[in-house]
Amino acid sequence: MPTYAIVQVDVHDADEYAKYAALAGPAVAKYGGEFLARGGVVEVLEGTSRARCVIIKFPDMETAKTFYHGPEYQEALSFALPVSDRDYKFVEGL
Repeated sequence: MPTYAIVQVDVHDADEYAKYAALAGPAVAKYGGEFLARGGVVEVLEGTSRARCVIIKFPDMETAKTFYHGPEYQEALSFALPVSDRDYKFVEGL
């Protein structure tokens, strides 16, 4: 069953974060991920959010976890984590 990465991010240094984005996109594609939302307008109706929201569809939970822990994405994260606050989760779809 499909699995969705739900990511909310506040970026504190756009130039450094761009290095993450340059590596993260190809890593997502390598593992069969598909961006469904990527930084568009967010309107919060209940609760809280961060400035940037991303939704990525993966074929299944195992593939999503393999992507996240894989060397390609871990390299990308080395640029993102120091310059952002992030909430990142996987949710199984229907």
